Amino acid sequence: MKAVIQRVSSASVTIDGAVRSQIGPGLLVLLGVGHNDSREDIDWLVKKIAGLRIFNDEAGIMNLSVMDTGGDIIVVSQFTLMASTKKGNRPSYIAAAGHEKAIPLYEQFCASLSSAIGKPVGTGVFGADMKVALVNDGPVTICIDTKQKD
Repeated sequence: MKAVIQRVSSASVTIDGAVRSQIGPGLLVLLGVGHNDSREDIDWLVKKIAGLRIFNDEAGIMNLSVMDTGGDIIVVSQFTLMASTKKGNRPSYIAAAGHEKAIPLYEQFCASLSSAIGKPVGTGVFGADMKVALVNDGPVTICIDTKQKD
C-alpha cells in the first residue's frame, strides 16, 4: 500500500456535485492498493497514520498525532499512486490491485483506521470521479509505502 498523508485545515470530497465527505483540521489520506497488499499492510499503515506526530504542540513543534488533536480523517482511494513511470511517458498501473481485491482492502483500511482513532473516517467512493479539495496546512505532506518499512 502507498499513502500520501496531508495535514489539512479542511478537506472535502465531492461526487457528481454532492459533497460526500468534509472535515476541518485533520488528515487527508490518498490510498493506493497494490496486488501484493494484505491485512498486514493495513494494520501497519493504520498504526503509523494514527500515531504520526505531524501536528504542532503548544510550542509550535510537530509533536502531536491526529488522535492527540482530535482531528478528523478522509481516506480517498487512488490507484494512480501505484503508477510506474520507468518507461516512456504513459504511466503503467500494473502494480495496482484490481477492484476485486482493492475494494475490500480499502474498506478494511477505512474501518480499521476509524476504529484506531475512535471516530468515523470520511471516504470517497471507490472508482468514482471525485473532486478532492483541500487546504494543506503547513504544507505538511508525508508519503508512506508499506513495502519500504525498513
